[in-house]
Amino acid sequence: MAEMGLRERKKRQTWNAIFRAAVELFGERGFDDVSVAEIAERAGTSKMTVFNYFRTKEDIVLGPMEEHLTDPAAIAAGRAPGEPVVAAFRRVFLERLAARAPETGLNDDPALLRVINLVKESPALAARLYLFSLRGEHLLAAALDERGPGAHDVRAPVDSAAVRELRESDPVDLRARVAAGQVMSLWRALQSENFRLVIVHGSADAAYPHAVAAAEIGFDLLERGLGDYGAR
Repeated sequence: MAEMGLRERKKRQTWNAIFRAAVELFGERGFDDVSVAEIAERAGTSKMTVFNYFRTKEDIVLGPMEEHLTDPAAIAAGRAPGEPVVAAFRRVFLERLAARAPETGLNDDPALLRVINLVKESPALAARLYLFSLRGEHLLAAALDERGPGAHDVRAPVDSAAVRELRESDPVDLRARVAAGQVMSLWRALQSENFRLVIVHGSADAAYPHAVAAAEIGFDLLERGLGDYGAR
């Protein structure tokens, strides 16, 4: 067991080294002007090792975000008996704010800020992030409709064909699709607001009380629209 723990730690260290080297280089010279070989050299590893961890340069940038693809569906599926959907997401979002979780936007790691800027500057990254968001929303709708999402590989390419396949599968109840869209829209709005708050206040810790206040406002508004939807 100790050997497995060491192996996993080394894999995580290599993953982090590649990710941070890539983000640094992309920030210095732009996403399109950096090669995988240069990323490997900066990370102190080989080009083959980079491809063992990431299939493409886009995977390096968006991989940390895409690890959370199934989070919304898991939150919906794991809510307590009688707990409405909005209440479950409010609870989890506030918990993650307190932990300064990157997916809330309340995180001042320079690497995260570089990723945000990269996505803004790269149409390819922005398009992929949009498709990823659609995929997560579909999985959430399926969970709200109490359907399994079917065979699903989190690491499968998030492209237009994948999203089309999801949309053309058995239709999910309209109420579940609307609720999923509203919940994910609020989460994205709060992420964006928290990125702004970190910049305005200088750190995640200083921005925290303002982020909590923003979350309460957002979830209060959402609760007025969805009410006790999903309580079971």
